[in-house]
Amino acid sequence: MVYNAIGTRENIKIIDSASHGGVKIDIMEYQKLMGSTNTQAAMDLYFMEKQNIRVRQAAVYIENDMVTVQPGAMSYFQGPLEMVSGLTPGNALGRLFSGAVTGEGAAQPEYKGSGMLVLEPTFNHLLLLQLDREEIIVDKGMFYCAQGGVTVKPSMQRNISSALAGGEGLFQISLSGTGLVILECPVPSCEIDVIELQNDTLRVDGNFAVLRSAGLDFTVERSAKTLLGSAASGEGLVNVYRGTGSVWLAPTIKVYHTISAARAAGLTGTKALNMNTSNSR
Repeated sequence: MVYNAIGTRENIKIIDSASHGGVKIDIMEYQKLMGSTNTQAAMDLYFMEKQNIRVRQAAVYIENDMVTVQPGAMSYFQGPLEMVSGLTPGNALGRLFSGAVTGEGAAQPEYKGSGMLVLEPTFNHLLLLQLDREEIIVDKGMFYCAQGGVTVKPSMQRNISSALAGGEGLFQISLSGTGLVILECPVPSCEIDVIELQNDTLRVDGNFAVLRSAGLDFTVERSAKTLLGSAASGEGLVNVYRGTGSVWLAPTIKVYHTISAARAAGLTGTKALNMNTSNSR
């Protein structure tokens, strides 16, 4: 049977798509929400659409394969798919520990067989990528869906500096193996700069690296060799990535956080929108 998540709807388009093995994923986007009967909500929706704040959904087509999804992410599914909790007597303790340290659900539902799985609508951006016998580290809360060949588990920071001062917490999420992955991200892919390191070093002022290759060494260090130099530069501590691999930087996360904080405080002047984390002038 041929499945089509768009169905009879006319205001949706596919903005990204990928296939691997028995899984195909389409990222759908509602171009316009036209059902509101509240005038204030209609005004909000108008300006949201102008700023690309649109509803997105992932459609996952499965043929004799399986996917793991974040708990609560399922909207509906069709066909002879079997849904299991993913918790077994053998992995329950590990899953409970993983959920406790990462904030992700302990029981990550698995859908096996053949059919169509459609995930919940979200205003977040959905990043679709394929792993090929590799491991990546992502921020907590970003994991959304992964093909069966991808293992999802917590990743502990390797050193004290990155755990205490890196802004990422003691644990992040490791995704390893081969298959398709969907990540929820606060910014779209067009605002992400993928930096490739070849036995090189990248220093970042802030925790806006949303993804990195697991083989990279991540530490937190002074921006200059001496305390006086760091103080004089106005930068202080920076996140440092060393080795060979990729780092995905999303600098505009700072912009959106700053605007939200200023709005919450009732501040409208441009001084309130200063994104210099060192507060230097």
